[in-house]
Amino acid sequence: MSSSVSHEEFQIVGAGPAGLAAAITLARAGRRVVVHEAAAEVGSRFQGDHQGLENWTTENDVLDDLRGRAIACDFAATPCREGVAFDASGARYEIRSDWPLFYMIERGPGPGTLDSALLAQARESGVEVRFNSRVRQIEGPGILAAGPGAADAIAVGLHFETSMPDGWWVICDDDLAPQGYAYLLVTNGRGTVKSCMFSGFKRESEYLTRTVDRFRKLAGLEMKNPRPHGGAGNFRIPASAYSGGHPVAGEQAGFQDTLWGFGMRFAVISGILAARSLLDGSNYDARWRDAMNPLLRPAVVNRAVYGALGNIGYSRFLRKASESSDVRGFLRRYYGPSWLKSLLYPWARLLVQSRRRDVTCNHIDCTCVWCRCGGAV
Repeated sequence: MSSSVSHEEFQIVGAGPAGLAAAITLARAGRRVVVHEAAAEVGSRFQGDHQGLENWTTENDVLDDLRGRAIACDFAATPCREGVAFDASGARYEIRSDWPLFYMIERGPGPGTLDSALLAQARESGVEVRFNSRVRQIEGPGILAAGPGAADAIAVGLHFETSMPDGWWVICDDDLAPQGYAYLLVTNGRGTVKSCMFSGFKRESEYLTRTVDRFRKLAGLEMKNPRPHGGAGNFRIPASAYSGGHPVAGEQAGFQDTLWGFGMRFAVISGILAARSLLDGSNYDARWRDAMNPLLRPAVVNRAVYGALGNIGYSRFLRKASESSDVRGFLRRYYGPSWLKSLLYPWARLLVQSRRRDVTCNHIDCTCVWCRCGGAV
């Protein structure tokens, strides 16, 4: 890092996983860091949402991977090795793995959540976090990580209390979640049920009603004190993840699992890479392309193919997964690069386009937080 910026204050826009991971990395290197969060608390848009931290895209465990990047895993993480999937006909597929396929975690401002754990680590590292701080542009060194700005997929559902045993269930059926999937996650007497859809957003209430009814029938869903909740995901592979000279991390850059929306790992890694690029003066675009393109591009192909398969294709996929002796390895191969996916990528990126459009930026040396200069690749 050059001496001209070594004593400057670094500004981070957004206190999500990407922004906090960037702040932790910078602070651990001895830099002064201020994080600006527009909301009143960390993880405010999730409010107890149960999500999956995927554990199949690398051979090493995701928690070990995060610890190796100096991110403390002081959040509740339930290892999920066995679950149940259903297709549109109601056929049941047992999914089992010797290693956790994912870790069920909680998002939001409460105790034990991913967001609270990252916030605590950031503050322990000396980071100043300013809530209710809405920033439209930043001057000097900084990183933009303000979250998704469009809905390429939405997840609509309910949080609830329950007497159900811990577990996870998935249904792949376009009548419940167009081109996506419906899911039910339960841990420690609390649960989340949602329809994650990639089209048909205007009929979200109808799809959610169908999802709840189907899980009641197939999984014995029981809910007490259900509370509505929804979220959006933004998927995009940028031509450049810089805006006005600032690295852009997380979903603001579009870094997300385009297939099923398992993007927390991308968020944390991109935040770390953005911080390291500021620390050593390296090119952030080169860093994220080298680290993440091998997974980002195949996910676009997977999304295009998955969206075109329909219910018959989903059934075949679930059957292959359930028959595999190594489901984690099966998913790693499915998510990984191949010569066929390289050939299909130009076709897939024409079909899978982000709904995000810039309408207020002139793209000339801009410093605005939401700019998407550089287009997509």
